[in-house]
Amino acid sequence: MTAQPRERLYTLDDLHEIEQRPENQDKRYELIDGVLYEVAGTSAKPTVIAIRIARHLGNHVDENDLGYVSGADGRFEIDAHNALIPDVGFVSKRRQPQLPDGPFTIAPDLAVEVVSPSDNIKAVQRKAKRFLMLGTTVVWIVYPDDQTIDVCRLLPDGSMSIQEFGFDDILDGDDGLPGFQLEVSKIF
Repeated sequence: MTAQPRERLYTLDDLHEIEQRPENQDKRYELIDGVLYEVAGTSAKPTVIAIRIARHLGNHVDENDLGYVSGADGRFEIDAHNALIPDVGFVSKRRQPQLPDGPFTIAPDLAVEVVSPSDNIKAVQRKAKRFLMLGTTVVWIVYPDDQTIDVCRLLPDGSMSIQEFGFDDILDGDDGLPGFQLEVSKIF
């Protein structure tokens, strides 16, 4: 993820205008707190891991009619200065009864970020915290090389808690995904 030179804070309208320019037709952008970032492509391992997670989530979500699972093309335009793209996202039907025609306009209940070799870990953690501050209940940061997952939640004081899950642990869906469990080993 590369930040674009900034003279001011960008808005969703700016983002949409920039994306319409011919030189940007093959580019994807995120807007985080008014800062525009070009989203780089990823390598094979992170994208395969993201699809595995999406498949497991999607199967559970579909079987229980819980909502929607998005992939790395699914953008969440949450407010005037934030348009984020998780590698995998889940939105409950309780919060979003109908699938929108355009991007989601609320934060996902669950966001998943799979760390690529080119990612800056601190930047990924800042993005996770931004998701949480915008209303996401839980963020999973997946580390393919370590085969671990950080489960991030917002604490009452506004800080972010991080709980690490290892290869032999089991993730659960908390209140947002009742009954969902996934062995970390099945992700890697």
